[in-house]
Amino acid sequence: MNIPSDLLFATTHEWIRPAGEKSTVGISDHAQHELTDVVYVELPTVGTRVETGQQVCVVESVKAASDIYSPASGTVEAVNEALSADPSLINSDPYGAGWIFKLSLSNPAELQTLKSPTTYEAQLKGE
Repeated sequence: MNIPSDLLFATTHEWIRPAGEKSTVGISDHAQHELTDVVYVELPTVGTRVETGQQVCVVESVKAASDIYSPASGTVEAVNEALSADPSLINSDPYGAGWIFKLSLSNPAELQTLKSPTTYEAQLKGE
């Protein structure tokens, strides 16, 4: 299982890569595997204020539609427009080209409540 060491994870399988004021958000390799072939991504609107745990967008696969939640509070600063043309990037590169949105954090201290890669891996083994 691929779990990069520079990410933090929500219990609901979203990841965040903290990078100063703009952090990148996506879904885990485990989540994309469970969804199977992603066919559509409803991207959030740039400028939207979100709170931790708030539903931000939807990822649809051949199997199901899944709500994507924000792992932290802040403002959506950018979205991955490439997903509109090729939503399968979430399947092929969930931690790279398959990122979903960038978030300007309003309370960076919230990141301390997220799971480390080791803790997230333990969660997956328990599921």
